Amino acid sequence: MDKTYQKKHELWLSITFASFAINNEEIKSRLYDFSQIAFRHMKWLGSDILSSGSNYNYDREISLYKQKNLFDIINNLKTQVQDIQTHYPHTILGERIKTDDTYLLEYLSQILNNEANNEVITAFNMQRKWLDKNLEQEQIDALTLFLFEESYKEYELILIYAYMQARTNNALHFNVFQDLIDESHFHLKSFGNMMANLGILALPRQLHEMTYVVKDLKQFVIDGIAEEEAAKVMCKELSDAIKDEELSRFFDFVNYQESYHIELMKKLL
Repeated sequence: MDKTYQKKHELWLSITFASFAINNEEIKSRLYDFSQIAFRHMKWLGSDILSSGSNYNYDREISLYKQKNLFDIINNLKTQVQDIQTHYPHTILGERIKTDDTYLLEYLSQILNNEANNEVITAFNMQRKWLDKNLEQEQIDALTLFLFEESYKEYELILIYAYMQARTNNALHFNVFQDLIDESHFHLKSFGNMMANLGILALPRQLHEMTYVVKDLKQFVIDGIAEEEAAKVMCKELSDAIKDEELSRFFDFVNYQESYHIELMKKLL
């Protein structure tokens, strides 16, 4: 089951980052929906593993191949979905996951059946240009650094909060963790799509076990509040540095959300 969990973790990442890489808004949106279903599969598989007295981790063996067209991305996803089928348990949960995957495979086949869908992928071209805006190089550099650091932070927080949520019976803690997971999903999606627009889409680095196996919850929350405060400073600095009103408003928006994250974490204390 721990191998099944790893493969589902990898599939969640693959679907999520495929959605970021693709420009077609309809396909992008549908794939992101499927990625959220895959994340729920991770949650349910994790609960089953814990209830059986075993454990799981966030190890992964996955690379984000720099595909040049949409069909390459979709074919890679099809292969991953097909390969994981034999790993699912022969249980009601396993059957639920298989039927979800069956529908995903049907959708992927529908995409491949229409040659008009096979667009060029620009998410990996390294051009580092923001849409049709002429941002100065210093602004592009600041944005690039921010996106790499914050996309990792959001991926990290999603997994840490999910790990702790699966191990608590406290309703308040569970609900706070869920809010923080949902918020981090939104931020990861926002930053991932921005990285794709810049042509610098990349997977966040892997988590070390010491990152998510929390021995002291109170100290973790205190450190987390400090991390959110640092993120607020970065958002404010980036908002001030980028001379683009739309981008500045977005980073102000994220800054205010980080403020509420701090209040949520204070509830844990």
